[in-house]
Order: sequence, then C-alpha cells, then structure tokens
Amino acid sequence: MLKVARLQIRFNSSTAASAAAVAAKTAEVRTRTVKTPVGIKAAIESLKPKATRLSMDGPVECALSGFSLLNSPQFNKGSAFSKEERESFDLTGLLPSQVNSLDEQVERAYRQFSYLKTPLAKNDFCTSMRLQNKVLYYELVRRHIREMLPIIYTPTEGDAIASYSDRFRKPEGCFLDINDPDGIDKRLSAYGEDKDIDYIVVSDGEGILGIGDQGVGAIRIAIAKLGLMTLCGGIHPARVLPIALDVGTNNDRLLNDELYMGNKFPRVRDEKYWDFVDKVIQAIKKRFPSSVLHYEDFGVSTGRDLLYKYREELPSFNDDIQGTGAVVMASITAALKFSKRDLKDIQVLVYGAGSAGLGIADQITNHLVSHGATEEQARARIHCMDRYGLITNESTNASPAQLKYADPASEWDGVDTKSLLACVNKIKPTVLVGCSTQPGAFTEEIVREMYKHNPQPIIFPLSNPTRLHEAVPSDLMKWTDNNALIATGSPFEPVLD
Repeated sequence: MLKVARLQIRFNSSTAASAAAVAAKTAEVRTRTVKTPVGIKAAIESLKPKATRLSMDGPVECALSGFSLLNSPQFNKGSAFSKEERESFDLTGLLPSQVNSLDEQVERAYRQFSYLKTPLAKNDFCTSMRLQNKVLYYELVRRHIREMLPIIYTPTEGDAIASYSDRFRKPEGCFLDINDPDGIDKRLSAYGEDKDIDYIVVSDGEGILGIGDQGVGAIRIAIAKLGLMTLCGGIHPARVLPIALDVGTNNDRLLNDELYMGNKFPRVRDEKYWDFVDKVIQAIKKRFPSSVLHYEDFGVSTGRDLLYKYREELPSFNDDIQGTGAVVMASITAALKFSKRDLKDIQVLVYGAGSAGLGIADQITNHLVSHGATEEQARARIHCMDRYGLITNESTNASPAQLKYADPASEWDGVDTKSLLACVNKIKPTVLVGCSTQPGAFTEEIVREMYKHNPQPIIFPLSNPTRLHEAVPSDLMKWTDNNALIATGSPFEPVLD
C-alpha cells in the first residue's frame, strides 16, 4: 500500500525591486505542503527523471524519502525536519536528534560563512549551500544581502567562473552541446514542461563579466543571474532554468587545460553556430512557450543579433544591453536632478562601445527622443569610443550598431581621436561612462580636464569585476574636490570626507 506523508517547507518570496529593499524588508513566509509517497512504488517512481518544485498554489506529489530527500536541495530541510517528518520520510537515524528552526539554521550558516577568510572561499560555501538546501540558502543571503551580494555575484563570481573547471564538484543547470543538436529537446525535457519554468537564462560564455571567453563556465553566470532574479525579483527558484551553450572556446588557457569541462576546440562562429542557436531557441519556444528568455554575456554583436532576431518569438531580455542601459539612464536622470541640469543639454562620452556601452547609448537616445528630440538630435549628443578610438563615419572597424553613433570625421581634423584626453577636451562631456574593462583608464589628467569644463562631472566607471574599473571612486572625488557624481559597476567602500 502506498503511504502519503506531508512535508512542511517554508520559502521566503520577496518581490522587492532592489537589493537594498530586499535587505530592509522582511518577506512574508509562505508554508508549502508537499505530498510525498513513501515505499517501494515511490522508490521506483523516484528513479524516473522529472522536475519537482515547490508549488505556489498548493501541494504537489514528491517521490522522495530518506537519503533521496536529504540530497534534494529543493526539498531538503536538514536539521529543520520535525520529529514527525523524520518518521514519515524515513529520516530517523540520518540526522542528529536536535530539531532546529530556520532562524537557528541561518545563524549557524552565517557563522560558518563568517569564519572564511577569502571571497572565493565564501563563494564556494554559498555554492555548496545552494546545492544542499535552497530554502536555507536564499534565506541566509536575503538576511545578509549587502554583505553577500558581492560574493554570489560581481566581483567574486567572475573569479569563480574563470576557475569553473578547477572548482567543479556537482553539475547544476542544463548543458547543450553544439555537437549534439538533435539532443536539445531531450536535454530540456529533464526540466519539465511549460507549466514548470518561468524564466530562462542562456549564455555561450563568450563575454563574461569583463573577463572574456570562459567557455562552458557560462553555466555559472546563468546560475548567478537567476539567483538575483529570485532574491530581487521574487521569481521562484524552482521555476528557473540556467542553460550553457557549449560551442567551444577561444580561451587558450582553457583549451590547454586537461581538466577543462567543455568542448576543447575553437569557438564555432559560422553557419553551424547560428543553426545550433536557432534549434535551441525553437526547442525552448516549443517546450517553454510562456517563459522569459534572458540572453547573458554573449559576444558583442551576437547578443544584439539574438535579441532583435527572436524578440517577437519569445519574451526576450538582454541584461548587458537593456538592463545596464536602463539603470545607467536612471542614474543619469538622478544626477541631473541633483545638480539642477537639463537633460537636453547633456553631452555623453561612452568609453567602450561593446554590448553594454551601446545598450547605454540606445537607452539615452530613447529617453531623449521621449522628451522631444529627434533620433538624429539625440545621437548627436552621444559619442562612443572603442579600442580603435572615437567612432566616426570613417571608422573601418565599426559595426552597424556602432556607426549609429558615429561623429562626422570632418569635425575632428587635427584631433587625436585615439586619445581619451583629447576627446574629453573637445567634447567636454557632462557624462563619462566607462565600459572598457581598461583599469585606470580615467586618469587624474582626464578627470581634471573634464572637471575644468563641468563643475559637477557625472562619471560612471562601470567595468567589472572591480579590478577592471576605469577609476576608483575615492580618486574621482579627490580629483574633483568632492564634486563628482559617481556610479560604479561593482561595489566599493563608501567615500567619506
């Protein structure tokens, strides 16, 4: 006879719009009831691959007990299993006798976290916690989000991604191999059907967090981004899917590493790549048509092409292009309001015309147009530099997306367009945005030149991780007599007088 036990699982779901709000607000605790069959039939059923999740609507069946239950991060409560649950789920003898509350578990976990000395060690601890007990993990991070956000995301996650193959312990997420295009749907089927997934993050790992091509390590940026979606956006962690597209890598360090976990051949870029990506998108559309598809850390042109090619087929989002641009535009608006300046008078210099830089330029353009400017007038106020210098209508290496912001070359006769200092001197920007991953690019001389023409310069060194920032906030304040208005792409200590 098949027995049915009931397991009480708590998950804190917050819909706060920002990390600060999540940290400040205590989320409502919702109690879930999970029906779990126990016995021989359940053991047989548990061998079948299927997706299980905490229900937002009520109980769902879960064929887990004993070690299988303890090894399920979605349902494991660890020492919080009650005595009745331990009897019902065959857990007696598998746990110490003391029953802990979630508060006590969080206190213990935070002590363990605090004992660790390095950010990477703390990142490893958080990864291990997430793979053991997701309820405890998210509650721990939620309560200490200001301290832990730099650990589970930028800047520390970039270092963890770079050493993914060295630090690999347990698989997490879905891996789609370009050499197995016919197996895409089968691999996705392990994660359920449309009713099971709300949000998908997919990456091919070509341009990760300012550290470039990391191959199959892309899975970690997808996982990290989804963690933020849960913590700050309230998306249920059982209803997300991280996907890595393994299409090779051009990172010689990885290709020569015998422990590298991905395909050891140069990154595929030709028609084979686009055929593979199209099959992935169509398979996602067929299996999860109601989900949002989030493109993360693709190459400069690839990410933009994917966004505009498939946005009519699935709800699509590119954080590098749209998310960064929206946040920067909001920050510019706040800075202009604080300094009592008018949007229509700004001049913007974007240093680093990649995905993020062009996304910022696009958002500023759209905002100016919404306030009465024509597209031509809006773009005339935005100037972009890439590794070859200022983008002009005579730039031979510029992409079509970059050429939208090209300055007339005739206006730059006699000026060294490869020099950021010379460009700052001529443009006299209101806003200087750094997306270059060139550490120290905003030198004292450049910042003082900007300050000479602008009493409250708006300076955003956004490159991450922290070691790739164009400038340090404390230096920017010193060089501008504490008058700069600053936003950064990674966390820094507060700058105090």
